[in-house]
Amino acid sequence: MLNQRQRFLVWAVAAIAGIWVVAWVGQLYLEHLKVTAEKVRAYLDSTDFAHLTGDARAKALKELEKKLNALSFEERQRLRAERLIDKWFADMTEDEKTQFVEATMPTGIKQMLNAFEQMPEDKRHRMIDDTLKQLQREDQRAATNGIAGRKGTNGPPISPELEAKIRTIGLNSFYSQSSAATKAELAPVLEQLQKTMESGRNLRRQ
Repeated sequence: MLNQRQRFLVWAVAAIAGIWVVAWVGQLYLEHLKVTAEKVRAYLDSTDFAHLTGDARAKALKELEKKLNALSFEERQRLRAERLIDKWFADMTEDEKTQFVEATMPTGIKQMLNAFEQMPEDKRHRMIDDTLKQLQREDQRAATNGIAGRKGTNGPPISPELEAKIRTIGLNSFYSQSSAATKAELAPVLEQLQKTMESGRNLRRQ
């Protein structure tokens, strides 16, 4: 028979093993819940949005919005670079497009736009240049990995006409006047710009 010390050691080992098992199971569960670009891609492929109607259509759109909002910045940009949402967006009504854009635009975008417009003009132009170059580099990396980018391997992240308008009219003013489709095209630019501005603020605090 085991003495008291040996029984204590057995129980201690069993307790530690139990904790590790619970932690491992918990980690697997969290990984299962984590939304990734691959899971969003699978959802898009498995749902025939164009043929849905009524409550089923509204539920599918809400589910896509929920999944997109759960993605990290890098995953969102990756998904948008692959243009996987384009087919769904093309099948949306104008009201659905407006809802989708408003629901999936990251929080703080409007505040970022207001802060951006307060910057000197030359600094705004530099930040737009840097943002567009960064997005083009991401598209080129995606193309290197066999994934179609936003505008092709060597194309600009947004159309030259759209770029000219945000430079001449002003990003904030142009965004507030734009259609849902234009806002969707601008979304990757706005998100990258927001990240750049937030990174700058964090660096100044250090």
